[in-house]
Amino acid sequence: MKLDNARILVTGGSLGIGKVTAGFLTERGAQVIITGRDEKRLALAAQETGAFPVTADVADESDINRTYKILMEKWGGLDCLINNAGIGSFTPVDSLKLEDFEAVFRVNVFGAALMAQQAISIFKEQNFGNIINIGSTAALKGFEKGSVYSASKFALRGMTQCWQAELRKFNVRVSLVNPSEVATAFANPDRLERDAADNKLRSDEIAHAIVSILEMDDRGFVPELTVWATNPW
Repeated sequence: MKLDNARILVTGGSLGIGKVTAGFLTERGAQVIITGRDEKRLALAAQETGAFPVTADVADESDINRTYKILMEKWGGLDCLINNAGIGSFTPVDSLKLEDFEAVFRVNVFGAALMAQQAISIFKEQNFGNIINIGSTAALKGFEKGSVYSASKFALRGMTQCWQAELRKFNVRVSLVNPSEVATAFANPDRLERDAADNKLRSDEIAHAIVSILEMDDRGFVPELTVWATNPW
């Protein structure tokens, strides 16, 4: 896929992986829309990356509809959706509540699916498109207190595989990127970005992986890619 003038929608674009990915893409000539729930933070990210901000929550179906209405009015089509928005809940299994699952799945699973559903209708009409879902190494192996978060990422991984089976015949490439631990604002109640130690992953490494997947010639695609820190100890 050629990134110059490509039309790309990135959810969760106000911080971390989403913001850095948007910057990498605009540097390569792409047109990028970023979404996020915090209007001020999103506006700042737009200034820093050159992306166009749309304040929206992927857990809200009306916000999803409004996002695509703005997108179609602005571009008339879409080349790539990056499902990056995600939240976590880390609670011992004997303390879990139904609300914990509902809140995380509404963003990480249902939101991703509904965002993709609208993108797919565009892609089928175009006979071309790309979806990149941001998973996690928690989609590969569970961990202590990870029942809710890991389950949501396992679900996203399963959906990704289903979409691959359904959409290849429409020339739609669907990929899953699994970051290991990345220094971002994720799970930080103050939503402040964490600094990465020299041997830890940054958002830059994940953004690099995303761009590399997209830049592959359209005749091939990467079904799944996992990024680990080389030596985090």
